[in-house]
Amino acid sequence: MPRPRRPGFFQFLTAPVGPHPRSYNEVVPKAKELELRLQKTEQQLRLFQRISRLMVRDLGFTEVLKAIVSLVVEFTECDSCFVYLLDNDQLVLCAASTPHPAAIGKVRLSLNEGLTGWVARERRLLAISREAYKDPRFKAFGELPEDTFEAFLSAPLIARNRVVGVINVQHRLPHQHTGGEMEVLTTVGEQVGCVLVLARMEPALLESAGHAELALSIGPLPMKQ
Repeated sequence: MPRPRRPGFFQFLTAPVGPHPRSYNEVVPKAKELELRLQKTEQQLRLFQRISRLMVRDLGFTEVLKAIVSLVVEFTECDSCFVYLLDNDQLVLCAASTPHPAAIGKVRLSLNEGLTGWVARERRLLAISREAYKDPRFKAFGELPEDTFEAFLSAPLIARNRVVGVINVQHRLPHQHTGGEMEVLTTVGEQVGCVLVLARMEPALLESAGHAELALSIGPLPMKQ
């Protein structure tokens, strides 16, 4: 009788193992997805921690703005980050991730103008993944190259339940904002509003007054002009 042929080496390697040969391929993507989600959560936590630490540091107002813009750019990997602050009934560009010396303090818009004005007026997050410049609420400034950027994400800066400004994140190319990115910028807007208020408090007030006195005092705390 002829002896049965033993499987060749290639046949041995390609033979299915177990009843579910694709189970490994199904498990690995899930594990990778979980790992990426954990990494993103850790990044978010570090961002919030670093912004919170600005509250306890003795920094000037301009230094705080620069630090906030730098942190947001690092986390979102955006191409541009602007911070507008409210001055009476106008929003004034006060900080930018890209050099705009001629625009800082000069670019102003009312609460009825542009996407930024809409965010401040409505106190709502706004996310546009592509062609933000085609939105009917959009206003072009001409001197800003960001007018041609595709993606736009914006959140109000809130302090003591009042809008004190707006933070904008822009991508040069289309960018689909995730739920996590939108939640993070909303939280950053709430944190930043408080950081800016603290940055304007008179240091002498904190040094001379007891903490209990501050807690029990009536009326707003003096602010730097």
